[in-house]
Amino acid sequence: MSLRITLAVADRVLTQVRRDHRTLAMLLVVPCLLISLLWWMFDDLPGGLFDRFGPALLAMFPFIVMFLVTSVTTLRERSSGTLERLLTMPMGKLDFLLGYALAFGLLAAVQSALAVTVSVGLLGLDVNGPVWLLGVVAVVDAVLGTALGLLVSAFATTEFQAVQFMPAFVLPQILLCGLFVPRDAMPGVLEAISNVLPLSYAVDAMQELVGAADQGEVWRSIAVVACFGVAALVLGAATLRRRTP
Repeated sequence: MSLRITLAVADRVLTQVRRDHRTLAMLLVVPCLLISLLWWMFDDLPGGLFDRFGPALLAMFPFIVMFLVTSVTTLRERSSGTLERLLTMPMGKLDFLLGYALAFGLLAAVQSALAVTVSVGLLGLDVNGPVWLLGVVAVVDAVLGTALGLLVSAFATTEFQAVQFMPAFVLPQILLCGLFVPRDAMPGVLEAISNVLPLSYAVDAMQELVGAADQGEVWRSIAVVACFGVAALVLGAATLRRRTP
């Protein structure tokens, strides 16, 4: 693994994304618009529903968007032969994956800063913990989405198939993360499944920041999400193919 090569891959990815205005809009604008739409839906309803659902969506949106963009982009690199040409150079699969993770991690930092600014500064999301820590959770969750997107792209042969992995990898996590029903109120089997899904811990961290704001619990949840991200990158390096059959 070479830091120079990893940085070169990250620079290449950022250059490509900068030229793709639609992808930039999806990464940076769409999450803010969706959070604003949610606030508008709940604005006239009693009970502080935006404060209840807003933190979970701040964890979900970066994860979902990065999963989709990364899985499709990586598959496009492989199916076009770009990945095969890159790997003929003195570059390992892990260099490639880390470069992608670094590039999309930087984009995630910008995305999360915008989403947190809109949620807290413009929409009035009530946060008891440090606002910057809210951004850290969002960034780590976006990097997790990037890592899982890189992993699942190895098992798809078309961009449509890459998108089809979303119901298998993303939707169960959304349903079981505690957004609709508290995890400790779920049936035992579902709670056990929820306990091994990374998005559950990202949502826990966000909700902790707007609730009791125990930073120790927040950092423990962040560590769990980060471990899942590292494991996904390692598995992605082991399963990444040079080209699509």
